Amino acid sequence: MRFYEERGLMPPPARSATGQRVYGPRDVTRVRLIRQLLERGLTIEDVRSCADRLELVQGETLPPHNSSECSVSGVVARRLSVLDAEIARLTALRENLAGTVRPAGQD
Repeated sequence: MRFYEERGLMPPPARSATGQRVYGPRDVTRVRLIRQLLERGLTIEDVRSCADRLELVQGETLPPHNSSECSVSGVVARRLSVLDAEIARLTALRENLAGTVRPAGQD
């Protein structure tokens, strides 16, 4: 939780009289949403850019990417674009490397 707080994904928590962090059901829901976004391939920075809108998501699961409820669709679209570019770069790199190696038995 502190990791997410330090990176701006979670607001500072309430504190008990003894200074201990106190988390409620909304905090648990928010962490679940953050973890879903990270598991789907977004970066910490991606999630941080839309952290203020996570409260708008109803329930504990993300709506479909193209849903009108999805407040992070712009972030997802940008991440998909970055991933597509990286896949294209790696594919070209692989083809280039594969072209330099002669298959065994073809001397």
